[in-house]
Amino acid sequence: MSAYNDDLQRLRRVLGPAGPELTCEECFEQLDRHVELALAGADADAAVPGMRAHLEGCPACQEDHASLMALVAADTKSDDAP
Repeated sequence: MSAYNDDLQRLRRVLGPAGPELTCEECFEQLDRHVELALAGADADAAVPGMRAHLEGCPACQEDHASLMALVAADTKSDDAP
């Protein structure tokens, strides 16, 4: 069963996402918006279609997204501190 799951994951990577996907340039342009919406509890993936699919397939943009999420979250916490 594990070999089947591995094959299925490989096939999905080769075929790409079923829905829309952003380019790296489009991802970079929308990254701030996506992070702010996500941290606000909004449905960031619905607001920026194709972002999730791109992040799942692009390690560089995924790293930028994770770094920005951590930075903005830390900044928000420091603003909330008494």
